[in-house]
Amino acid sequence: MTAPDPAGTRTARPPVGLVIFDCDGVLVDSERIAVGVHARILAALGCDFTRAEIVDLFVGSSKEVYRRAVEERLGRALAPDWQEPYEHLYQEAYAAGGLTPVDGVGEALAALTVPLCVASNTRAESVRMSLRRTGLDPWFGEHVFSATAVERGKPAPDLFLHAARSMGVPPDRCAVVEDSAYGAAAARAAGMRVFAYRAGLTPAERLAGPGTVVFDDMRRLPELIERQTAPE
Repeated sequence: MTAPDPAGTRTARPPVGLVIFDCDGVLVDSERIAVGVHARILAALGCDFTRAEIVDLFVGSSKEVYRRAVEERLGRALAPDWQEPYEHLYQEAYAAGGLTPVDGVGEALAALTVPLCVASNTRAESVRMSLRRTGLDPWFGEHVFSATAVERGKPAPDLFLHAARSMGVPPDRCAVVEDSAYGAAAARAAGMRVFAYRAGLTPAERLAGPGTVVFDDMRRLPELIERQTAPE
């Protein structure tokens, strides 16, 4: 509980001027499908990972993190573009699996009154395809940012800082909605407020951290963001 402040010395946080959404697991319910594709690809390479390992190591990670983990398990180096021949498997699986919006995200988007954008480690064209398939693309238009535009993907802060600069909003006025430990860590490193959605695959304890609100109902997101502008 916040202590009383009779002298009125505490000030309100800057109002949120931009909400940055991750895509997979936050806007579109794709992570469970993607984990199955990860498993197929890794088995084809001859390096099996358990489902729990895939969630811990790969959900929300950058391609660099993914490659290093696979190389360590294989005991050999992979080409920087080793994933290219497999990229089509994700879109094929999404099409076959009937990709849907995350429960309640439509209501949340409709209730938010500040600019919105997407920042994902996934390639922009793949993100846009997922948004079109789920009918969420009108909320974001061209405001889709990919880690391919920066030197380092999540868990580095580069992508979120790039999105904020592109949208003309300072980091301390940005709220990030994430569902992975890598994404939450990247948003904290960028100095942004973090709203960690725990209804996906990543356990709540791996999402928690300073400046982070962990929640499990996307419909509550606008209310939770509004609370962040209250006096501390």
